[in-house]
Amino acid sequence: MTSSPAPNSSAQNPGAGRPARRSRTVIAIAIAIIAVLAVLFFVFTNLYTEVLWFNQLGFLSVLTTQWIAGGIMFFVGFFAMAIPVFVSIDIAFRFRPVYAKLNSQLDRYQQVVEPLRRLAAFGIPALLGLFAGVAAATRWQVVLMYLNRTSFGQTDPQFNLDISFYIYDLPFWQSVVGFASAVVLISGLAAIATSYLYGAIRFGQREVRISKTARIQIAITAGIYLLLQGISIWLDQFATLTSSGGLLTGASYADVNATIPGLQILSGIAIIVAILFFIAAFVGRWRLPVIGTALLIVSALILGSLTPWVVQRFQVDPSERSLEAPYLQRNIDMTRDAYGVADVDTIPYDATTTAEAGALRSDAATTSSIRILDPALVSSTFAALQQFRQYYQFPTDLNVDRYEVNGQSQDTVTAVRDLNLTQLGTSASWYNQTVVYTHGYGVVAAYGNQRSADGQPVFAESGIPSAGVLGDYEPRIYFGENSPTYSIVGAPAGSTPTELDYPSGTADAQQTYTTFTGDGGPKLDNVFNKLAYALKFQSEQIFLSEAVNNDSQILYDRDPATRVSKVAPYLTIDSDPYASVVDGRVVWIVDGYTTSSNYPYSKTEGLSAAIADTYTPKPGYAVDNNINYIRNSVKATVDAYDGKVTLYAWDDTDPILQTWEKIFPATVKPMSDMSSQLMSHVRYPADLFKVQRAILGQYHVTDAGSFYSREDAWTTPNDPTSSATNPTLQPPYYLTLQMPGQDQPEYSLYSTFIPLTGEDTSKSLNGYLAVDSNAGDAAGVKSADFGKLRLLTLPKDATVPGPGQEQNKFSSDPTVSQALNLLKQGSTEVLSGNLLTLPVGGGLLYVQPVYVQSRGETSYPLLQKILVGFGDKIAFEDTLDAALDDLFGGDSGATAGDGNTPTTPSTGAGTGTGTSTGTTSNNAALQQALNDAQAALAARDAALQNADWTAYGVADAQLKAAVDAAIAASGGTPTDTTTPSTATPSPAPTAGG
Repeated sequence: MTSSPAPNSSAQNPGAGRPARRSRTVIAIAIAIIAVLAVLFFVFTNLYTEVLWFNQLGFLSVLTTQWIAGGIMFFVGFFAMAIPVFVSIDIAFRFRPVYAKLNSQLDRYQQVVEPLRRLAAFGIPALLGLFAGVAAATRWQVVLMYLNRTSFGQTDPQFNLDISFYIYDLPFWQSVVGFASAVVLISGLAAIATSYLYGAIRFGQREVRISKTARIQIAITAGIYLLLQGISIWLDQFATLTSSGGLLTGASYADVNATIPGLQILSGIAIIVAILFFIAAFVGRWRLPVIGTALLIVSALILGSLTPWVVQRFQVDPSERSLEAPYLQRNIDMTRDAYGVADVDTIPYDATTTAEAGALRSDAATTSSIRILDPALVSSTFAALQQFRQYYQFPTDLNVDRYEVNGQSQDTVTAVRDLNLTQLGTSASWYNQTVVYTHGYGVVAAYGNQRSADGQPVFAESGIPSAGVLGDYEPRIYFGENSPTYSIVGAPAGSTPTELDYPSGTADAQQTYTTFTGDGGPKLDNVFNKLAYALKFQSEQIFLSEAVNNDSQILYDRDPATRVSKVAPYLTIDSDPYASVVDGRVVWIVDGYTTSSNYPYSKTEGLSAAIADTYTPKPGYAVDNNINYIRNSVKATVDAYDGKVTLYAWDDTDPILQTWEKIFPATVKPMSDMSSQLMSHVRYPADLFKVQRAILGQYHVTDAGSFYSREDAWTTPNDPTSSATNPTLQPPYYLTLQMPGQDQPEYSLYSTFIPLTGEDTSKSLNGYLAVDSNAGDAAGVKSADFGKLRLLTLPKDATVPGPGQEQNKFSSDPTVSQALNLLKQGSTEVLSGNLLTLPVGGGLLYVQPVYVQSRGETSYPLLQKILVGFGDKIAFEDTLDAALDDLFGGDSGATAGDGNTPTTPSTGAGTGTGTSTGTTSNNAALQQALNDAQAALAARDAALQNADWTAYGVADAQLKAAVDAAIAASGGTPTDTTTPSTATPSPAPTAGG
């Protein structure tokens, strides 16, 4: 007996399952729509928050200009690609043969493609257009620069075209021709594929059959492509002026006499062959264009490769020096112009190496300003003495600034006290990190040429609240290099402040709180803004927290360099923004550069490699890493309290800046708007100086013959304090010094040169480069000498030691090395500070501070000794003043800035008699202590080898006593104990959660 199906069975009712399937389809579509809407909403919120950020800063036009330009370029690229490809496919399909005999394989392809033909006809061009649009949108800067180009007023030496042609026109037209070539090539391939698929192109056993329409379409497409190649080849001749490789950058003898004429001929041949294709389109004969194409290929090999090689190999190489001399001279002159070193003042300097008594008398003003505080070593000292709480921090490398103290310009080592939220520990709630701990506090500044009796910095500005010589100013640092990712600030008037302002000075006092009152970020005064930023920072607390009210502002993108780069996207930003107190505010001063890699005949330099040194790790610039033109065209300021960004045209003669001012009008203020205090704090930027010193290493030679022989090529020495296994270049240093040709000492930036060849430690000094970094203190008026480069050239047979030699001399001196090594044996370590070089006393003086640091957990470096060197003499004393006197025969003739430092009088650590070293040989007590220590070391080592632990303990005690005796004899202070911080960190206060 069989059972019958149920009445509602799907077998009897096939439509029963359709509602379920339909509902699943509807759900899937709904989910897809919701997902798309969610993605679009996220994209919209990011765009919306960008609008709020730029609008709050007053630079909304910068954002909209980029968006409009990028949008227009996208649509231009999209339609410029999609339309030709669509038309090409459509023509090939419409005029396909009606009765074409296809093979079975093509017939199967048609059956597969035909149902999707309409989708492919529109989808393929649209997809290609999408990629082309995105690629075109990234070139908005090239297009806007071309449309707003500014003449340089200077022509190149080969084609006599204005330099602007190479900066703006050539990149633009190369981009246009390259894009058009890609469009034509892809359109041609699409036409060939369609024609083949539908039988307009058929391959037989011995022949290829092409329909008339396909022939015309393919021939015209090929002709247009070759015409574009002819234009591209014609443009390539101009590109030879910026090509690098071989002897020089730019067109050499072989380029001018073979490559450029060859490119001109090839361009003409390509155009002729293009015309032959146009003729073949209507005549129907392919012989002439095929022959022409073959001729073009052969000509390219002969004219583009073989002829330049023959000229170079058989004409240039045998007489390279004389034949290349005119082109080397072009390279020298144009490179010096492009890097702003054409007007460097080269001064022969016959440096003496004899340290005579009274030699520094004429340099008294310079010696009194010599900086003995190393900004790269005293960060931990600043932290120990001025951090006060674990939620504050100082940067690793401090800055060298200058302030007027008692009517005198004083070099200072400065830093801002910024936040360090990683140290909050268990207090690191969202509320504390976002609402309570919102800002750093104050500027700390120490005199560069002074130290206390125990080696600590002498602070000119310190404490919380801040006090010192800088006067009254707004100390709160809401915008800094280490500020939190975002903070929410502001509150209604009369409400209780929640932002921690600064800690109390005593354990029982209350913390001080404040409320931000500036205009520093977009407002969170409506639900939509809160939701947008909650999504941007992926934090629901922004939307839900009661701390967020209608008066709240959200501060983000707080790093000064980031803020400037966003509002001025055409600038390359200096790697070292620095903070100064200007007109009662703490402002970050940021240098911006306009750069190019298209300056004719100028040497290409890698920006990342040029600025890398001990202080600056090699960065990765995404744009314009390789440059051959640079100007410090903009000085920008970022207010540390409210984040306001102001751009000033520092070099308003720069044509590239003038072009960008046309693109972004009213965004850059004239230099005349800069206040007198701001002018007194701007400086010559170190990154620009590093690039210029890299260029001057070779291009200080202005004669083509001497340049060719490379007989006087220089390089920057390695930092003698860097690791021997991974040496880094010695950074330039800011100092107040007086160069030959200057009437008085000026705030300057300097670097040295040694020969390019040979081991670094064996190289003597060849050159000394300094630039005047004092812009003056007149409002809106730059000092006439600001940016003046002076290059001291030493005689080639000079024996002035280079930094590596001098450091080796310091380290290998028996008495000095013995004293330093003894300090390293105990619970302390010795840190060598920056090795400074100054042109004083008719020669070159080396100064190096020596720091001693306990190995304890809370230790920090203390300046204990000063090493100085001049010629073949060195001295090693407690103070710079004493060391200079000892070095120069007992009386240097000048007083250093630390001459009044209250330290224990030294018995004199050097002879000062003109012997090879001025060290500690005349200090009997010190010498005896060192001898005792050496004997104790030997006894301890022997006891260790014999496993005689009793003898080992006795010898170790003798070693400690000898070290203490050596320190006491040299006038120092014992360093074998851990020096505690003056302010013990206390637990972070908590508020609100």
